[in-house]
Amino acid sequence: MNAVLYVLVVLIWGTTWIALKWQLGSVPIALSIAYRFGLAALLLFAWLIWRRQLVVPRGKALGWVLAQGLCLFCLNFVCFLNASQTVASGLVAVVFSSAALWNALLARIVHGRVIAPQVMGGGALGLAGLVLLFWPEISRGHATAAGLAWALGGTLCFSTGNLLSAALQKEGLKPVQTNAWGMAVGTAILLGYALVAGVPFAFDTSPRYVGALLYLAIPGSVIGFTAYLTLVGRLGPERAAYSTVLFPVVALNVSAWAEGYVWTAPALAGLVLVMAGNVLVFRKKPSVSRTAPSPHPPARA
Repeated sequence: MNAVLYVLVVLIWGTTWIALKWQLGSVPIALSIAYRFGLAALLLFAWLIWRRQLVVPRGKALGWVLAQGLCLFCLNFVCFLNASQTVASGLVAVVFSSAALWNALLARIVHGRVIAPQVMGGGALGLAGLVLLFWPEISRGHATAAGLAWALGGTLCFSTGNLLSAALQKEGLKPVQTNAWGMAVGTAILLGYALVAGVPFAFDTSPRYVGALLYLAIPGSVIGFTAYLTLVGRLGPERAAYSTVLFPVVALNVSAWAEGYVWTAPALAGLVLVMAGNVLVFRKKPSVSRTAPSPHPPARA
């Protein structure tokens, strides 16, 4: 089951980056995200009601669901869509792959888990890889540097949502249940912001925008988030985030096909460093088996 969940997450989320890019245009960013998660929330609520599994979070779980909605289904994607305005979608996916490191660091801060030496080494490799990947774009001007900052902010929001989901699952709530409420919360926050800020409500009826919206709402949100957060509950946020290592391989190739992203030698080296850093972070230490000495001396010839 874990292998199936990994494959689903990698294939779906590795291809959603280009769909995010296709949503940029005449529709304000806040509304595009609200449409996506509003539709996904309706589908999840319908599923839960049909299965008679709808649960209303109470007590501290309610606060965690509200925080998860803000981090995972609101600020997270505001950051990523802003990043996509100046950065190729595949490169945004590479930054997102650093979620593995962020999850480990946040687990240290929140739960006091010791950060192993390979985590620090992996973080250094990942940072060097990001510099190589982004250096041509960063050297051209401030806009891409701002895009990188937006992408890193979105990744931090995503990792915070991971820890909140893990806490909710320990309280006995399933990802499909908390996702429904979290997506509804994120939608309400975004629509409230649009009303207060006077954002003009608009919708793009073009096949490209509608297709991207449906793909992001159903495979990307309903299936992708449920599969990924189920992995978080099964494996923990640190190990579940290992699946993000494979996103750039899918996303950058899609970006090369759809956006004309050109692979260069520094970019390839940077991608290798980012992935090597993530692998190093979650590499299991080899178990050392010690053989107890025999109580009897060996026979002599």
